[in-house]
Amino acid sequence: MREYALTFVIAVAVTYLLTPFVRRAAIAVGAVPPVRDRDVHTEPIPRMGGIAIYGGFAAAMLISAQLPHLQEVFRTDTAKIWSGLLLAGGLITVIGIIDDRWGMGPVPKLAGQTAAAGILVAQGVQLLWLPLPGMQLSLGPWLGAVLSVLLILVTINAVNFADGLDGLAAGIVAISAMAFFAYYYVAAVDRGFERQSYPAMIAIILVGVCIGFLLHNFNPARVFMGDTGSMLLGLLLASITISVTGLFLPDREAAAAGGMSGFHSLAAFLPVLLPLLVLALPLADLVLAVVRRTLAGKSPFAPDKKHLHHRLLELGHSHKRAVLLMYLWAAIIAFASVSLSVLDSPLMVLTVTVLVAACAVGLITLPRLRRRALRRRAAELRATGSEQAEGGTGG
Repeated sequence: MREYALTFVIAVAVTYLLTPFVRRAAIAVGAVPPVRDRDVHTEPIPRMGGIAIYGGFAAAMLISAQLPHLQEVFRTDTAKIWSGLLLAGGLITVIGIIDDRWGMGPVPKLAGQTAAAGILVAQGVQLLWLPLPGMQLSLGPWLGAVLSVLLILVTINAVNFADGLDGLAAGIVAISAMAFFAYYYVAAVDRGFERQSYPAMIAIILVGVCIGFLLHNFNPARVFMGDTGSMLLGLLLASITISVTGLFLPDREAAAAGGMSGFHSLAAFLPVLLPLLVLALPLADLVLAVVRRTLAGKSPFAPDKKHLHHRLLELGHSHKRAVLLMYLWAAIIAFASVSLSVLDSPLMVLTVTVLVAACAVGLITLPRLRRRALRRRAAELRATGSEQAEGGTGG
């Protein structure tokens, strides 16, 4: 655990220190787009912050390869995965730089994302089987490769879509990665697996680079990650999802295989479900946006100001509070799912989750209730003033 902590600190520090240099470079090359109608910021802000995220990721990974215990992770059959991550991450970063500086159409961007996903899959980040109720579905090499590429593309674009407020995408991905790290580490302890592993390593590095960048990106943001960063974060998050899927069997199958008990059936499904659950709000926002624009006779890609974060701002929340509320929802979903999969008291977990979720709903509606109370009070004061004025006239 100490080496994981050191890797985390390296990822935070390198990303944090690189970001100001990347910001100045973005300004120098003109990656400072003008403010659009749908934007919530009022001043032009440089993009391409994802370069610092990639630098922090690469530095943390290469330094951790020299640590006594974690270096074993690089000597196993996952060794080529590391080179694949660096290559695929580098390609997706270059695509993001081009898009952030000059713009890129959806088709070329999707082609670049597919190429990066293909590199990752070719280097061993591939679904081998899928957990299904009561069974594990073995996937052939071609089907596994296709499903892996699709999962990577969905995750990349979901994170990209979540990047609508200062610090939102980085914070949500950090929460998801921390939940993955907790899930894998507890599972490894319970099942007697090696605690130093590829999924846990990527998860803790991902948490570190997100936090390092958040120190510059939280409202008021001094730099945006742009597509350079959001696509890279999606790629890394998808690599964890694929690597952990199918690693842990449900209790019945583990017992039949002579494994240790203590894990519920949800544990087998969690790797696939967790990123979708954590990104449920952005994904739902994406689906609603497509439906809304299509029904209005517009292109699904036409911008508007009716996204979830716009609605939170319309309710009266500040920029920071809207982001923190979305962090809270992501954390509730992520850690409730992890707790349900590893604890033997699901009723207690559900009870605590419902209570916290109820508090979150209350926080969301608080500004609207406050405005109603103020309007009611103002109306009462006006009515009182009118009565006093009438009384004075009659005297």
